[in-house]
Amino acid sequence: MKYRRFGKTNWKLGEIGYGMWGMGGWTNSDDIQSSKSLDLAVEKGVNFFDTAWGYGEGHSEKLLGKLLKRHQNKKLYSASKLPPKNFKWPAKSEYSFFDSYPRNHILDYTEKTLKNLDLEKIDLLQFHTWDDSWSEIDEWKRSIDDLKNSGKITAIGISMNRWEPENGIKALKTGLIDSVQVIYNIFDQAPEDKLFPICKELDIGIIARVPFDEGTLTGNINLNTVFPKDDWRSTYFVPENLKSSVNKVDKIRPLIPVKKTMAEVALRFILMNKEVSTIIPGMRKKKNVISNISTSDGKGIDHILFEELKKHRWDRKPTSWSQ
Repeated sequence: MKYRRFGKTNWKLGEIGYGMWGMGGWTNSDDIQSSKSLDLAVEKGVNFFDTAWGYGEGHSEKLLGKLLKRHQNKKLYSASKLPPKNFKWPAKSEYSFFDSYPRNHILDYTEKTLKNLDLEKIDLLQFHTWDDSWSEIDEWKRSIDDLKNSGKITAIGISMNRWEPENGIKALKTGLIDSVQVIYNIFDQAPEDKLFPICKELDIGIIARVPFDEGTLTGNINLNTVFPKDDWRSTYFVPENLKSSVNKVDKIRPLIPVKKTMAEVALRFILMNKEVSTIIPGMRKKKNVISNISTSDGKGIDHILFEELKKHRWDRKPTSWSQ
């Protein structure tokens, strides 16, 4: 595992972190399997774990808390996210700040998260949604200062809404934000335009999420793929999205080198960008842990392949199903 500096926190994070959404109650999620995969990740050098209260109403946080207890001899960085008070994802301009993150809600859910993790202090607490119209409101700033001063949190971050990588830049300019979490992959390259340069200027850590575009960039989803009704992806891969996503992926397939998987290439593509601090793929199975972590070897991908993949940028706008 290679490690990168996480902005002004100066933490050294593994290039491959661990996204724990799939352990919050997705179809076929299994706590025993999840715990074994998490332990293997620690053994292989993963030291950053990202969860949220919204992942199973604290279920995923509890799994992380147990992991931290099992590996108290190692420095593992814990990250979680506060749900909006209205429990609506993503944030929209018509939602007021007080619909989403009033002070009492911020403080209450910080305590819930700490209880689930069985910790007195979390390394990184993030707003799970954000709209930049809230940036100048003093209430969240005072709340974050109080949480830091009381020793409840070390750093604060924002998780950017899907396909809105610039809706948060005003908040970054307040100087109070330590990290951003944003969708960044072969298709979603828009964060490179304005977000990443601002992060570099302000020394803000970057967490790349959804590296496989919710699964299409693993190459395992096709037009016949059907997800169970209780699986979030059944609402995301509506017919219009499934068809366009599969068509886009089919254009990439011929570019994948022999003996390499599309998932490996997708991760290596992101690692080519040195502004990214860590990537957080979901890894519920041991084989995924091993294959994903193996991409952090400093080799990246061939420059010609990289430039070809850059041509597959796909700029999208939020829709009723994109969440």
